[in-house]
Amino acid sequence: MTDPEFKKFSDIIKTPFNDISLLRQAFTHRSYINEHRDAEADHNERLEFLGDAVLELVVTDYLYKTYPNKPEGELTAFRASLVNTISLSEAAAELSVNDYLLLSRGEAKDTGRARQYILANTFEAIIGAIYLDSGYDQAFNFIESNLLYKMSDIIARNLWQDAKSFFQEKAQEFTSITPSYEVLNETGPDHNKKFRVGVYLDKELVAEGEGHSKQEAEQKAAQLALATKGWDK
Repeated sequence: MTDPEFKKFSDIIKTPFNDISLLRQAFTHRSYINEHRDAEADHNERLEFLGDAVLELVVTDYLYKTYPNKPEGELTAFRASLVNTISLSEAAAELSVNDYLLLSRGEAKDTGRARQYILANTFEAIIGAIYLDSGYDQAFNFIESNLLYKMSDIIARNLWQDAKSFFQEKAQEFTSITPSYEVLNETGPDHNKKFRVGVYLDKELVAEGEGHSKQEAEQKAAQLALATKGWDK
């Protein structure tokens, strides 16, 4: 992939780069370097390390200033709901980061949980590259445009709370029943399993959720169950 193609990505995110090689490095996975020993670029792990710290500072700064009456515990939960593998990988996918990744042939075939991690890590590496190239303000603008805008919806829909705990709280409040979870189906090879889980109130199947772990599937089922019952308002 050539520098003009990475220039195209910088145009998409409305972030000009003085040193486009930093952006190329942000997209370079360690597996690509292992397979292309003559590649001039380094892999993105150091940029990811830097971007992770910048991301945490930006989100923490934003939450502290935007919600002055919220206690530390709630602010921490808000941040965790926004800065996690699922949220970051979704933000990366929305920017078509997949189209620019430099991966080994083996990694390029994996589209499951491992790809989620790669996308999330690349999103952080992009932040690191922006910070090095243009400074904090530009990194803040990128995070604000592609992540922070989701916070108001997360809070409005109570998605910052642990969905299973919140659904159990609501179920006991309205029905006096403790929800139960059951694996309905498992598909895929051992390294890329996919689970479908149902959440029940007594014998009523309220909702189903899918994920690459039972815990992820249960959380998604609980989120859908909250919406189904109208308890997410």
